[in-house]
Amino acid sequence: MATIILLNKPFRVLSQFTDARGRSTLADHLRDPGFYPAGRLDYDSEGLLLLCDDGSLQARISSPKYGCWKSYLVQVEGKPDDCALEVLRSGVVLKDGRCLPARARRVDEPRLWERRPAVEPRAASVSTWLEIAIREGRNRQVRRMCAAIGFPVLRLVRTAVGDWTLGALQPGESRRESVHLPSKKARRSGSGKIRG
Repeated sequence: MATIILLNKPFRVLSQFTDARGRSTLADHLRDPGFYPAGRLDYDSEGLLLLCDDGSLQARISSPKYGCWKSYLVQVEGKPDDCALEVLRSGVVLKDGRCLPARARRVDEPRLWERRPAVEPRAASVSTWLEIAIREGRNRQVRRMCAAIGFPVLRLVRTAVGDWTLGALQPGESRRESVHLPSKKARRSGSGKIRG
């Protein structure tokens, strides 16, 4: 049995506990020694960040070899058409290679908390909301994927990691869940499913 903390990481907070440059960090929102982020969420991205007190669970969530899906609500500049979304679904090519196929679709503007500072619309620009899910964890991957198809990201909110979802958590809020880990034998064979 392990414990996981689900945090709604606010905008412009680092996914670490210290920063030599004095920027806001997880320490401004959590006081839980022994918990470490399972993966990262960019400084300028918001939403679900998982923290674990078990190294093997942390690895299963964050390592690309386990293929844990991560879902995002993404506000992009412009109006991506079906052809642009199909590029994401088939695996967009970035400088560091082709991405695995993503799930991507247009969605209605979601009901989210107000971001501070707010997204500043560019002059005469139109924006579109997308739901994108990936199972890799490259640096700034979703932002780079959207830029590669010609639609820069204005706002990015992670809503789910595997079976864990943001739910009603507001920025800076967190909740704990117990996690049943697979047996060591199942973990060695790669067949053990993590159950929250």
